Amino acid sequence: MDDARDRPLSEAARRALAEAAERRADYERRAAELAATKEIDGRDGPEPVRYGDWERKGLASDF
Repeated sequence: MDDARDRPLSEAARRALAEAAERRADYERRAAELAATKEIDGRDGPEPVRYGDWERKGLASDF
């Protein structure tokens, strides 16, 4: 197994790793932006679809 770590990476492998790191950074940046935004005129309390069905005024419906 140590032989694989000692071998130099091919150019395609380096490009793939760089692209994956760029996508990961972009995803984390977007997640941070979404976490920082507040919902305007949203519902009070827990999210109504948290169990996979919609609940309003005590009535639940699956979708």
